[in-house]
Amino acid sequence: MADKLIIFDTTLRDGEQSPGASMTREEKLRIAKQLERMKVDVIEAGFAAASPGDFESIRAIASVIRESIVCSLSRANDRDISRAAEALAPAERKRIHTFIATSALHMEKKLRMTPDQVFEQAKQAVRFARQFTDDVEFSPEDGSRSDMDFLCRVIEGVIAEGATTINFADTVGYGVPELYGTMLRTLRERIPNSDKAVWSVHCHNDLGMAVANSLAGVMIGGARQIECTINGLGERAGNTALEEIVMALRTRRDHFNLDIAIDATQIVPTSKLVSQITGFAVQPNKAVVGANAFAHASGIHQDGVLKARDTYEIMRAEDVGWAANKIVLGKLSGRNAFKQRLRAWHHARLGGRCQCRLCPFQGTGRPQVGHLRRRHHGAGIGRTACT
Repeated sequence: MADKLIIFDTTLRDGEQSPGASMTREEKLRIAKQLERMKVDVIEAGFAAASPGDFESIRAIASVIRESIVCSLSRANDRDISRAAEALAPAERKRIHTFIATSALHMEKKLRMTPDQVFEQAKQAVRFARQFTDDVEFSPEDGSRSDMDFLCRVIEGVIAEGATTINFADTVGYGVPELYGTMLRTLRERIPNSDKAVWSVHCHNDLGMAVANSLAGVMIGGARQIECTINGLGERAGNTALEEIVMALRTRRDHFNLDIAIDATQIVPTSKLVSQITGFAVQPNKAVVGANAFAHASGIHQDGVLKARDTYEIMRAEDVGWAANKIVLGKLSGRNAFKQRLRAWHHARLGGRCQCRLCPFQGTGRPQVGHLRRRHHGAGIGRTACT
């Protein structure tokens, strides 16, 4: 029997941290409702203590979302946690996600705290959060650059205090798949109470390996939650892209053997909504949701796809929310693509009979390729020069 993998979406929190990607409360509500429609397991709605606007957005989302868990991020202090609990109060299912840095660099330069102080504050934060909900997630920030012995000590302590999810954060995108996955596996093997929590991965894309690191964390490290964003939005180079994770798991289920609840047909509508609201265009060659993800320009590829789609497509465009794949006519296209497109256009627009006064194939039901390529008066398919 396959294990269930939890999809945790942080578009509304980490995604909004992309410079220029801020959203209004109404826009966040629209995205949250679409994420629930897509059947995301956990929606991280924001950082309640960050601003009054964030607080109100989380509270509004908590008031309307019923199927997904609504989560708020908080630093490991009582004020942040209390603020998160207050914002999440209307939620039917809620989670407080608290974090503190554990790398030597962050503790010394940013927190200016000793390891012992960080250890105590992490435990106290989880203990305090448990007063408001049984669902508490803890993240060791900059975990992938932290000392293994210290990580084991901190994580064992927070699980003992009641943390139900442990999120191993590759905060600065430093991880390499094999090393990151092995580090997570080592933590789970060394921590005596590791089986008392669900293990999660949160990877940034600074070296372009966020998706690979997340999947390594699952397959090598045994994580059963992936934190991700729509279109890979997030700090600096972004986060793990939800659409890539979901379709990797679906397309290569033979390898991953994991169940997910996501309705993949909602991926493209969600991507377009987030792009429209944030103003961040999706690059054409972006996996799954890019305009060229299911487009074919090479004659060899076009010929194969026209004969059997699975020759060059490992996914169906319709399965992720596109209307269909695309054959793009151009200098690289072969005869078969031109012939098929010309016939389709003639039958769709003209009932198979060209009425162009100058057309040498006037009245024929089987126009030739050369008619489109060389002699059709410069008209492209879909124009009206041949009507």
